[in-house]
Amino acid sequence: MRPRFAAAVVLTMTAAIALSGCTKKNETDTAASGDAGSKTYKVAFVPKLQGVPYFEAMNAGGEQAAAALGNVQWLYQGPTQADAAAQADIVRSYIQQKVDALIVAPNDPDSMAPLLQQAKDAGIHVATADTDAPSSVREVFVNQATAEGIGQGLTDSLLTAMGGKGKYAIVSCGQTAENLNSWIEVQKAYTKEKYPDAQIVDIVYAGEDQAKATQMATDLMNAHPDLTGLVGECTSSAPGVAQAVKDAGKIGKVFTVGLGTPQAMKPYLTDKSSTAAILWDVENLGFLTAWAGAQIAQGKTPEATNNVSADLPAVTYDSTSKMLLLGPALAITAENVDQFNY
Repeated sequence: MRPRFAAAVVLTMTAAIALSGCTKKNETDTAASGDAGSKTYKVAFVPKLQGVPYFEAMNAGGEQAAAALGNVQWLYQGPTQADAAAQADIVRSYIQQKVDALIVAPNDPDSMAPLLQQAKDAGIHVATADTDAPSSVREVFVNQATAEGIGQGLTDSLLTAMGGKGKYAIVSCGQTAENLNSWIEVQKAYTKEKYPDAQIVDIVYAGEDQAKATQMATDLMNAHPDLTGLVGECTSSAPGVAQAVKDAGKIGKVFTVGLGTPQAMKPYLTDKSSTAAILWDVENLGFLTAWAGAQIAQGKTPEATNNVSADLPAVTYDSTSKMLLLGPALAITAENVDQFNY
């Protein structure tokens, strides 16, 4: 459905899960605590990139889950650049440490798959979160929202601002990022189907570099003078494309949306260089990731519906795809951005 921007709205009805608009976790219920027993399980999470607001928010959620569960030691380390080789070195380190569960948001799913196999062979339970490695031996994928929900939400948000027609371009991040590529495929198909008078003219890749995203967006506007829309496909390119529009003095002429974290996007939502950020509660995603790590570390398989915490009372699990689904995506706008503190 088409989003309304007066409040955070559901962009897909794939799962009937209420996401909290506030990032401060409520006191969790007994479902979060699980069977603590006497053993403490080491759950390690390796993000694509450490030090950016998005993954730091996931880390905060993971720490909250560890405190609530009582039987989890949460470990968090990622590369300082979105580099698959550097991420692989960290994964190898955790394998050597013999953690109980290893969860990765892979920069390159294909090259990560053999490492997850090594971890499994070493007796470590493995999973993915935020970004999948579908061809790997991962036991569960903690997914933030469906590809359809995110891709359609981005497209509807942008094309509503563009009046349902015109040319737009996408500034993505890692060229091999499975989640970003899946969203882009949805955007391509959905634009063609629902907005026949709209066209994606180019897709470029800025890595996880905001300044590079700004420069690429500037180059796209120069190369296509009739461009009226830009999508920032990740949390570094979303503010990057908005900054490019602001620098060019084209607010109200070129519209932008993206996958940006709330506080990073707030200045752009306020000055209208960005229409909306399509996202989810990232701290809740981190909480669910730690919970999933604790489950697999104990040899447990999630139920079809899981009462994870007071904020996450009905997380669905699909046994065929082995996917835990956080829930519907949200439209973050100038009206609701202050509900989020990251």
